[in-house]
Amino acid sequence: MRGIAVKWRPPLWVVVGGTLGVVLSLPIIGIFFVRYMWPVMGYREAVWAAGFGVLAATFVLGWMLWRILLRPMTELRDRVAALKVGEARELDSLAHYGTSDMQSLGQSFLDMGRVLQSREAVLRGYADHVTHELKSPITVVRGAAELLAMDGLPAPERDKLIGRIESAADRMTTLLDAQRALAQAQEPAAPGQVLLSEVAEDVEVLRDGMVPLSAQTLGVVLEHLVGNAKAHGATQVQVAYDGRLTVRDNGPGVSEGNRSRIFEPFFTTRRTAGGTGMGLAIVRRLLEAHGAQIELGPGTDGAEFVITF
Repeated sequence: MRGIAVKWRPPLWVVVGGTLGVVLSLPIIGIFFVRYMWPVMGYREAVWAAGFGVLAATFVLGWMLWRILLRPMTELRDRVAALKVGEARELDSLAHYGTSDMQSLGQSFLDMGRVLQSREAVLRGYADHVTHELKSPITVVRGAAELLAMDGLPAPERDKLIGRIESAADRMTTLLDAQRALAQAQEPAAPGQVLLSEVAEDVEVLRDGMVPLSAQTLGVVLEHLVGNAKAHGATQVQVAYDGRLTVRDNGPGVSEGNRSRIFEPFFTTRRTAGGTGMGLAIVRRLLEAHGAQIELGPGTDGAEFVITF
């Protein structure tokens, strides 16, 4: 999906005002033309020439209005209809925006479409994954409950089964809490900016700067990224801001086969250790809600995440 290349466009009031000015001036120009050209061309010829001139000017004016106003509006209407049936390519920018107002409207359309698609992806991902993720703990609870119903079960075995039920319940609670956090991450938050060093804790700040995120939002982003790095064995995390935010660790890095999946909800390589696979998905959704993007850097020594605004 491409963003809109910002170019100078006349505001709508200039186009409307210019159109009205031309419409008002054409009859006056025609009258003066006939008056001054009558002695030279003859009355009939001067009238015909003035009529053709007004007709040509009207044609040119109509073509300009079609190009500046009607064509972008028609294309936006078609994009909305196509987006309704799920065509992601319709989020590409138009080839031409006639006015600055239309350009702003187009950017708002792209932003709205991406947010809606992001939310749809969350719901679709939830429907696809949550049943699978909850199936295992539910199976554990059902099996343990059946064993607990048996007569003469020794107390140590009973305690073990109760512990398995509690662990399964905790796992389900963790998954549901992570899903709730993912949904909340997409909600728009108040804009703001904060000095990186004021929020970054337990990390090395290589280059400080004012990050265009609120302290709360940046805190959540760093909490997940740093926590994810340490959970995978990293002992050092470095951050830097120079117009973009870089978070780098000295852990084992991300394998080539997992690079394209690390931002997917529920994808984790630490399932046996209790990982939910929601941390990086939450970070991405949260940043998208603030108009930012996160990508995995190309480095092979540890993991590097690059956030652009």
